[in-house]
Amino acid sequence: MSYEVDARKVRGMSAPTTAGPTLPADSPPPASPTTNTAAASTTGRRRGGLLDWRVRFAILSVVWGFSFLLIKVGTEAYAPFQVALGRVLFGALALLTVLLVRREPLPRGLRTWGHLTVAALLLNTAPFSLFAYAELSIPSSLAGICNATSPLWGMALSLVALSEDRPTRRRVAGLGLGFLGVLTVLGAWQGFSGVDAKGTAFALLASLCYPVGWIYVRRTLAGTPGSPVALTGGQLMVSTLQLALASAMFSSAPSSFPLWPTLSVIALGALGTGMALQMQYGLVTEVGPTTAQMVTYFIPVIATTAGVLVLGEQLHWNTPIGAAIVLAGAALTQTRPGARKPA
Repeated sequence: MSYEVDARKVRGMSAPTTAGPTLPADSPPPASPTTNTAAASTTGRRRGGLLDWRVRFAILSVVWGFSFLLIKVGTEAYAPFQVALGRVLFGALALLTVLLVRREPLPRGLRTWGHLTVAALLLNTAPFSLFAYAELSIPSSLAGICNATSPLWGMALSLVALSEDRPTRRRVAGLGLGFLGVLTVLGAWQGFSGVDAKGTAFALLASLCYPVGWIYVRRTLAGTPGSPVALTGGQLMVSTLQLALASAMFSSAPSSFPLWPTLSVIALGALGTGMALQMQYGLVTEVGPTTAQMVTYFIPVIATTAGVLVLGEQLHWNTPIGAAIVLAGAALTQTRPGARKPA
C-alpha cells in the first residue's frame, strides 16, 4: 500500500486499485495523506527523471505484473507467511534507504502509528499473506486476474461506506459487468470445475482487503504530517513486525535458502514494493493520478502472460475473455460524472 495525493482529497492505495483510492501497493498500490498539491499546481508537473514517463509506466506495469509469478516461485521453498514477510521486509528496507538518503524522518505520534498499524494489516499483512496462500493451489495468472477485482470491491463498498462516492448508472453497470467477468474466468457455466475454490477465495479476499484498507486510510490518516515515502515506509515496518510474529507462530523456520525462490522474494520486496512505489510517486507527480492509475489495467495481462510463458501455466479461452470483461467493468467503475457547464 502507498499514499497518493489527489487535487481534491488524499487517497490511500497499494500494486498494485479501487473506486475510491487509486493504484495498488503492489500493489498495488497511493502520495501522502497530508501533502498539499497547491504548490505543485503553481509550478506545474515535475519532470520525472532521465527516462520518459511512458518508459517508467511500462516498467512499473511489468514489475507489478510479474509480482504474482515471483510469489509463485517464492512459495516453492517458503511458507506463505514467510514470502509475505520477505516482501514487506525488503520493501521497507528499500524505502528506509530512500529516507536515509533524503534525511527524512519517520512519522511521529502514537495516533499516527496506531492507524498505520491497522493500515499495514489491511493493505500489506493480510492481502500479501492471502495471495501467497492462494498461489499454493491456483495459477499465478488467476491470482493476477483476481487482483484486478479490487476496483469492483471498492465500488461495492462505496455504496455504503463513502457518502461522497454516490454511484452513477454507468458505475453500477461496471460493477455488474466486472463480476460477470469473474464468473467467466472461473467457468461458472461448467460448475467451476477445475478451479480450486479455496485458493480462488483467498485471492478474491486479498483483493477485497485493499479497498477496505483504503477507506480506512481516507477516514483516519487525512491531514497526517509526513511524506509518502515516510508513511509507507513506516507502514511496511509495522507489517514486517506483524508478519514476523505470524511466521514465528504458524510456520517452521526454513531449512535451506534455495537460490531462485530467495531471489524471487527479495525482488518481490525491493522491486515490487520498494522501487515500484517510488516510481509510482514520480508518475503521479508528473502525469497525474488518473493516468498513473491506468497501470492497474496492464497488471493482469502481464501476470497472465508471465504465468503462461515462464511457468507453463495453462490458459483456457475463458480466462483472457473473462479478464477483459473484468477490466472493462473496473474501468466503468472508475468513471466520474463530468463537470456541469455553466448556463
